[in-house]
Amino acid sequence: MTRPLAYTIRRAELSDRDALTDLCMRSKQSNGYDDAFMAMCTGELRVRDSWILDDDFWLAETEEGALVGCIRLSTGTDGVTGELETCFVDPDRQGQRIGQRLFDALHGRARDLGLTRIGLDADPFAEPFYARMGFETVGRTPSGSIPGRTLPRMQMAL
Repeated sequence: MTRPLAYTIRRAELSDRDALTDLCMRSKQSNGYDDAFMAMCTGELRVRDSWILDDDFWLAETEEGALVGCIRLSTGTDGVTGELETCFVDPDRQGQRIGQRLFDALHGRARDLGLTRIGLDADPFAEPFYARMGFETVGRTPSGSIPGRTLPRMQMAL
């Protein structure tokens, strides 16, 4: 019997930026996207200092210090809506409930902030995962990286 993965959820720090970018890129590409597609997404997936400093950005980290997941919530200017901006799990660690634990952190913070709704533009491959987390598809939105491509627009009432 294998030992379950031990990891903790903590706030992202500026020193995590490059490792988080690497995690986002590897997780996105694991959906079968080729190098040309990934090159078009690089700017959108590159983690910025402002994301860590201004948003609620958490990561899942193993006992050995490896980053295995991340999630980022921004708050709307209205103060009652949020946007799930970033959510990735290491491709080798998917199916180990890391995403669920990250969503627990997201829900807790959303409650603390008094948010009533969270929206997101989902990768088509992740749409079923987000549906399991309580989001529903409400339309389509243009991709920020790929001209002519649209993404499922999803939201969750809190």
